[in-house]
Amino acid sequence: MSQNVQNKTQNSSNLLEKGYARSLTKLIVYIIIYAAVMAAFQWFEINIVPELRSYSEYINVGLTLVFGYLIIVAFADTIYHFMRIKYTHDVAKAFRNVFLLIGVGALITAIAGAVGGGLAGVSVGGFLGIVIGFATQQVMGQAVAGLFLLISRPFKITDHVNLVGEEGIVEDISILFTVIKKMDNTTTVLIPNNMVLGNKIYVLPPVQQQAQQASK
Repeated sequence: MSQNVQNKTQNSSNLLEKGYARSLTKLIVYIIIYAAVMAAFQWFEINIVPELRSYSEYINVGLTLVFGYLIIVAFADTIYHFMRIKYTHDVAKAFRNVFLLIGVGALITAIAGAVGGGLAGVSVGGFLGIVIGFATQQVMGQAVAGLFLLISRPFKITDHVNLVGEEGIVEDISILFTVIKKMDNTTTVLIPNNMVLGNKIYVLPPVQQQAQQASK
């Protein structure tokens, strides 16, 4: 029996390592293809069809947008598989989502700055970065808090808890919210993770144990 469990654990570890290797390979391939396509386009523009120069900015932006997104997704997948080797799926997925969000925001800011060009581009990129930063501040705060909760694991799914005054059973711990089913079994509460992390966490005895103690 123990040998079967050990074999399953080893197979699972091998699959995770293969997933990490595939994601890393895909990331490297996307970067190489992007560099090759950009170099080929510049050579084609200079030596074959000089008329393309008037459209080169739009083509460059389009290529950067497409390949940039593919590279960001591949990088986020690589982070996921790397973290999955040591942590649970929820923790690895949370890291993936955070890096994906940061990467997409950085890509949009970089493209906006490049389109503006020069000092104007820097101003546009900086302004857009500030806007995105303010817009995602709350979300990023919740995401970081979610990462801490998933890694530190002060409570787990099915635990009986009291969080920010809400008592119930933990149904899910996502990157942004902790989901609690209240004791009436009809109400579901989504609590932002930054509120959970910033307040006292009460892990209560299981409901059955409480009922037994009350009957005594």
